[in-house]
Amino acid sequence: MQALSAYDRGLQYGDGLFETIACPDGRPRFLAEHLQRLSEGCRRLHIPWKGAELLREEVGRTAAGVRCIVKVIVTRGETSARGYAPLPTAGPTQIVLRYPWPAVPRDIQATGMCVQLGAMRLAENERLAGIKHLNRLEQVLARAEWSDPAIGESLLSSRSGELISGTMSNVFVVGEKSLRTPRLESCGVHGIMRGVVIREARAAGLDVGELPIAWSEVRHLGEAFLTSSVLGVCPIRELDGRPLTIGPLTRHIQRLLEPLLREPGEQVPRHRGGT
Repeated sequence: MQALSAYDRGLQYGDGLFETIACPDGRPRFLAEHLQRLSEGCRRLHIPWKGAELLREEVGRTAAGVRCIVKVIVTRGETSARGYAPLPTAGPTQIVLRYPWPAVPRDIQATGMCVQLGAMRLAENERLAGIKHLNRLEQVLARAEWSDPAIGESLLSSRSGELISGTMSNVFVVGEKSLRTPRLESCGVHGIMRGVVIREARAAGLDVGELPIAWSEVRHLGEAFLTSSVLGVCPIRELDGRPLTIGPLTRHIQRLLEPLLREPGEQVPRHRGGT
């Protein structure tokens, strides 16, 4: 195992990004979307990373034949100089890790999840909004707010009082004939599964809005679901001890995505020598 330098800016300052890629059948799911988000994050942080194709191959090798989660970390790299200024370095650091598939209940998409309302309020910074940067202390503190194994997730608000997301998921609010998901202009992460749901729902002719949702409204929600690369589409069956409906529109979204989640992930071509 290669050692990470103590001078790496990812370790020193959280100066980098990461992706969590579901590989339920030993092949990465939605890999193109993950690579696009990673590339966009590097562009916005001015990290000169150009390794998408090589990373595609490495993720494929790492996941091959194993039901797992592959985590990719890209940092600005190593520098011996102190200070925040992003001085020229030897180049970005790229780390690929493999984790066992998490112990998610098999029927959770059918039965739904118990969710609480978190006390954590997320800081707002439009320059970091949407990207999956390494600074996750807010999520660490939010996850520390509960230990009850019956609770699977916690919804979080922004400092200005809008619903944003869960600690590790995005959220959709279900209306009679429409979906709303929080706008993420000031904080939060543009989740891969969130984007897939928006794309597929709109292609099916459904009304999907990326809109501000007041935190005061959350206590009165009647129906909502979570999305993530691992969970797929997971209904919220209970919110702060109050039962929520799992209605026909949520089930319709699950059926829309079922073919995408059931089919094998991306078959990554193997590099066969050469330069």
